[in-house]
Amino acid sequence: MYHNIRYQLGEDGILLLTLARPERLNAFTVEMCDELVDAYGRASRDDAVRAIVVTGEGRSFCAGMDLAVEGNVFGLDESQAPTLEDLRERGHLPHILRGVRDTAGRVAQAMLACLKPIVAAINGPAIGVGSTMLLPMDVRLACVQARFGFVFGKLGVTPEGCSTWFLPRIVGLPQALEWLYRAEIFDAEEALDKGLVRELLPAETLVEQARAFALSLVAGRSAVSIALIRQMLYRNSALDDPMAANDIESLAMFHTSQADGKEGVRAFLEKREPDFTGRASRLPAFYPWH
Repeated sequence: MYHNIRYQLGEDGILLLTLARPERLNAFTVEMCDELVDAYGRASRDDAVRAIVVTGEGRSFCAGMDLAVEGNVFGLDESQAPTLEDLRERGHLPHILRGVRDTAGRVAQAMLACLKPIVAAINGPAIGVGSTMLLPMDVRLACVQARFGFVFGKLGVTPEGCSTWFLPRIVGLPQALEWLYRAEIFDAEEALDKGLVRELLPAETLVEQARAFALSLVAGRSAVSIALIRQMLYRNSALDDPMAANDIESLAMFHTSQADGKEGVRAFLEKREPDFTGRASRLPAFYPWH
């Protein structure tokens, strides 16, 4: 089904998404973008998927955009003259979506909309879009050989993939500015020290440990609760007023308390493991909210 990625669902419910262009160090292309967007949507709809681990095949996670392609290497339509109004009011139309909106941003939006936790297993260099695509993932684990770089300034372009929203929230504005200004490649130790990654692991056990970590996030938990928690944190944390967040929390609590919440309370009182039956593919009617 896919040519640039592998989609492998384990019996434990952990989906392993592998960037699979090792001959090009898993360099990013428009086709890879399309496949990743499809894969994240597919994972949201599949109740057998509990969580996702993303890694790269070979010695690289993703070396950035494939700059060897013909034409506009970023896959954009230079015949257009887009405006901010075009993006805000007509961004869903194919000629804007595929010809103007940056490809990494399309992947980031698909990840943001995903209903399953996403864990990165960064097995090597993650440069440019390789770094920005890590930011909408919930947890980033890396091997000591990993390298990172927000190198856009060296290419005369600007950050993409919603990274100007995510990066300051993860590492703080001063650090985000420094990395983007310098546009240099930095090592895994710096990424750990500045909070970009959670932990450094041996390369030979990285994916195995990432899978175990992902499973620990969802084992024995309500799939509906996990899906709503993910969406609530990413969306509500950027709202202007805490009462706006409480509006969503009130609806979420109202609905979950009558479904998996009842089973959770019974299991607690009966001192047993809960048997949650809710499905992330069938969220309450108030989702998605805007």
